[in-house]
Amino acid sequence: MSLQLISLLTAHPAKLINLLALLFACPGGWLLHATRRREQRALASIEAQRQSRPSEEPTLDWATLRMNRFFYRFGFACLGMALLVSWISTRV
Repeated sequence: MSLQLISLLTAHPAKLINLLALLFACPGGWLLHATRRREQRALASIEAQRQSRPSEEPTLDWATLRMNRFFYRFGFACLGMALLVSWISTRV
């Protein structure tokens, strides 16, 4: 069984490299989606607080902004890496 798997991988290296690209792209895309949804919920919460108490000005704290910025960068880096790996697979 393992010999068949190894021969399959050696016969089709581009498919294996594309699988690696997919393993980079899926978590990166999910991370971008989850970060965007979290950011939208936080902004909706701030808007609701602003309407309930107009005298105060609620804002996002710096830690949340830094975390969102890091997750955006990491997600885009994963997608960029997936694109690069997929491009490499076309050259194999």
